[in-house]
Amino acid sequence: MQAGTVLFSEMTPPPEMEEAFNAWYDNEHIPLRMAVPGFLGARRYCRKEDGKYLAIYDMESEATLGTAAYREVKENPSDLTRQMLSSVSGFSRYIANHIGTQRRDGLDGDAMEAPVLYAVFFNVPEDRHGDFNEWYEVDHVPALLRNKDWLMCRRFAVTLGEPWDVTHLALHYLRSADALDSEERKLARATEWRARLAKESWFKAKYLLFERISRRFVPEV
Repeated sequence: MQAGTVLFSEMTPPPEMEEAFNAWYDNEHIPLRMAVPGFLGARRYCRKEDGKYLAIYDMESEATLGTAAYREVKENPSDLTRQMLSSVSGFSRYIANHIGTQRRDGLDGDAMEAPVLYAVFFNVPEDRHGDFNEWYEVDHVPALLRNKDWLMCRRFAVTLGEPWDVTHLALHYLRSADALDSEERKLARATEWRARLAKESWFKAKYLLFERISRRFVPEV
């Protein structure tokens, strides 16, 4: 089942707690959520330059986060969870609903298992959503997917989040970070359509680059 909603959640543990943090996240934090109906899977990532960890949760819909089962998990944390959450910094949390997915033609395997994740955020005025979404789908992503290491893009409309005020999230799945310096990306960023949008004051993206560090977590059958 394709996720209708993602939860994008970042946090940074103190260096001296990093090993304990990862054990807690893999063995308690994610499994508790995988037991909640509506959660479909999760993967973990890390930004090597600053030690920030990311988890992306796939859910059936945003309604999953309003269920009694989820509230039970979130509102009744264990002592270990309280300890960990009181120790982390750099917290961010975005809830976003699926707009569309585009994959490289002829791709073998699961692009979600790509070793590199490139996340791009935009804050787009409501009256510009149509043009922005069309540019991204028709002009921008097809140009990026011409690169052999650019595997897939999943796009989402952000409904709630902090600390940034954003409306759109694109998750790009890369075989290698070298794709970011490729000729295909340079051409994708040099089209007339993008140049027109780039003249508008709101056209300022936030970019985050992560390495995948976990297998896919899934609910137990």
